[in-house]
Amino acid sequence: MTRKHGNEDDQVKDLENGNVYFFYRPRVGDEEPESVAEIQRLYMVLSPHGKQRYRLMVIGHKKLPDPSRSGQGRLWGFVDQVTDDPKAIERDLQAHRYSTKTRGEQVLPAARPAGEGVYRIIRHDSHTHLVYALELPEEPDEVQEALNIEAEANYILSIKNPAKPSSRGTGFAGQKAAKYPQRLMQMFRDRQFSEADPIDLLDYPHAQFMMIAVAEDVSDDLGIELHPQYETEATAEIINDLKMEKSKHPLEPLFEGKWA
Repeated sequence: MTRKHGNEDDQVKDLENGNVYFFYRPRVGDEEPESVAEIQRLYMVLSPHGKQRYRLMVIGHKKLPDPSRSGQGRLWGFVDQVTDDPKAIERDLQAHRYSTKTRGEQVLPAARPAGEGVYRIIRHDSHTHLVYALELPEEPDEVQEALNIEAEANYILSIKNPAKPSSRGTGFAGQKAAKYPQRLMQMFRDRQFSEADPIDLLDYPHAQFMMIAVAEDVSDDLGIELHPQYETEATAEIINDLKMEKSKHPLEPLFEGKWA
């Protein structure tokens, strides 16, 4: 749907909407983390409505961009996995055991769910935005504050051209690049970054993206409304949609906002 917003040249076009889930994984040896320094990764999962698709995405610097730094709070990330099987995401987020020559058996702790909400990816003039509103936890607390998971947020979302070298400080150095078909490579038009339009640009493993915080209120800035629903443990989509085994993931961060 394309709709007018403000003047005649200012338009908003819906590209995708669905459920968004956030997880953090503690570092090896930090089974009960209490800060960002003690976690290994922050994940964001996008589960679009109307598609049997799940994108597991890694957020750089282990936190979302600071929404108070409009235009300056920017972070990179990459798509780790794209699948039609939610159990594949759940398996990735469980604990893993592995052996090393120097330290013996090590345990990579299971990821902790840290937020559930609804999201929309929209085109607004020459930019694409990722916006979301939390449903869980009902009252964001210390975990969400540390990870910059706001009750509602608005980010400009850009996709990196895999054929271009990474700029210093972007965080893409050393990362694998997505292998896009020619029809999608043409969308970059020899630019460093492209808008996330078409949305297919996010459907390839190793797709690299940049998120830039936009401090304005979503409804004021874009003229759209998000409609989060009240959720409980019985109705939480993060559990039901991802077929999450609750016994393997501490739930305090999701429902209470507390470290676990």
